Amino acid sequence: MARSTARPVVKLRSTAGTGVTYVTRKNRLSDPDRMVLRKYDPVAREHVLFREER
Repeated sequence: MARSTARPVVKLRSTAGTGVTYVTRKNRLSDPDRMVLRKYDPVAREHVLFREER
């Protein structure tokens, strides 16, 4: 079965500058802007903002 283009895979990169990334999916139709999530950065050992990179 083919993957949907409405839910692409996006890479989230840490704003702490540690190079840590998360990979997730987002709904492009309901959220067309860049995704920003607060997740755990194991290198910084704290929760930081992760922004979608293109």
